[in-house]
Amino acid sequence: MLKKFEWKKTEDKEQLSGEIKALRDELLGQQQLLREKKLPILVLIEGWAAAGKGSLIKELISEIDPRFYNVVSPAVTPESEARYPFLYPYAAAIPENGKIMFLDSGWMESTVRKYLRREITQEEYKRRVRSVNEFERQLRDGGYLLLKIFLHIDKKEQFQRLAALTEHADTEWRVTHEDLWQHREYARFLNAYDEFMEKTNDPVKWHILDGSKRKTAVRDAMKLLVKKTEKALAEGRYVGEPFEEDFPLIKMPRLKDVDLSYCMDEETYKKELKKLQGRLSELHNTVYRKKIPVILCYEGWDAAGKGGNIRRVAYPLDPRGFDVKPIASPEPHELNRQYLWRFWTRLPRTGHICIFDRTWYGRVMVERLEGFCSEKDWKRAYNEINEFERQLTDWGAVVLKFWIHIDQETQLARFTERQNTPEKQWKITDEDWRNREKWPQYEIAVDEMLQKTSTENAPWYIIESNDKKYARIKTLKIIIKALEKACEEQFGKSMG
Repeated sequence: MLKKFEWKKTEDKEQLSGEIKALRDELLGQQQLLREKKLPILVLIEGWAAAGKGSLIKELISEIDPRFYNVVSPAVTPESEARYPFLYPYAAAIPENGKIMFLDSGWMESTVRKYLRREITQEEYKRRVRSVNEFERQLRDGGYLLLKIFLHIDKKEQFQRLAALTEHADTEWRVTHEDLWQHREYARFLNAYDEFMEKTNDPVKWHILDGSKRKTAVRDAMKLLVKKTEKALAEGRYVGEPFEEDFPLIKMPRLKDVDLSYCMDEETYKKELKKLQGRLSELHNTVYRKKIPVILCYEGWDAAGKGGNIRRVAYPLDPRGFDVKPIASPEPHELNRQYLWRFWTRLPRTGHICIFDRTWYGRVMVERLEGFCSEKDWKRAYNEINEFERQLTDWGAVVLKFWIHIDQETQLARFTERQNTPEKQWKITDEDWRNREKWPQYEIAVDEMLQKTSTENAPWYIIESNDKKYARIKTLKIIIKALEKACEEQFGKSMG
């Protein structure tokens, strides 16, 4: 791509100015339509150091209402974000419906620099490329317009620009050691950028612009933005087709075939609970020291005992090293973004434990059954969720998913007790009763969810919870076993 790039011929500056003004007027006219059609746009500007990325963004936003856009520069994100998955700063920054985000360098620059510095392995590089393609496709399929631009200059042009910046005290600070290193290693970067762009040119295409001719680059970038926006506004938001990747799945039983007769006496329960909570407390210290992120996902029937189960897991943990994230109906600002956004922004840092009380699986349960998303959306979500969880485990996270299971008779008994006990009445709502009437439909949806998303890297565990004591002990044992395994594997890696 870059190696075959044809440089632009010099163009008439007066003519270019006229074209840019006309394009600015068009972009100005599109702003309100973007708002009305709820079209979110992400513009990624990559390119060489000193190629003019910042200046290009400045020109693109010059006539846009500041309420309709934001500019994100990962180069100035806090160091603490290094404790999250590498896509975290980009996923967390995606724009709301009807707004534009301009990204000043992004996932390509980050990946290429780390790869050339040998801070990531060849395998990690491949995983990042795969994650980028998945991330871009998920955004596109969710209705986002993505525009990817690379500003290209040759080595001589880069030298002249870096030299000009370093000549003045007011601009010298803009040239970093990283920039100078890139210039010295221009040929290696050229090959690396070219390879990355080839591997990430589908489904969202790259557009290479001649950065040596600033005004031409502004015109070309603005033309791309205006024309692609115009097309998206005319055709409506894109909705991706469902497809299924071949993930390594674990065969799961149907809910109706699960034996719910397991129970535990009080004395055994107390003894086991004390022992297991003590072990979990020890493991939490090890997990923190080894910087292993842990994500525990709870789903289940209403009144199945999720809250009590979570309390027994959380009790032995150091409160400074874990969070419980209760997931309710999405807020308006969450509905205005791709559905995984509100989970990306709740991920734990390395070494921390995050317990999700309800999760991203709402997409294929309540949103599916209540019509809060289209059929294409929820059918596509199985694969998107598997990709998301693979990105988490590639990062090094332990991901465990629990379906807290009871039968209808037990649910009815617990509903009735809640309704007849004043201090528990807050736990029962009209919505709980309505959901109970849809038990057969929910059971079908849950069975499909378990079959399609219990992967080897992020398995589902059905927790028999007619007896809450048994359910709590089983859950603790599963968590402890998984954390012990993760700590052992981390020890093996450090020894290797």
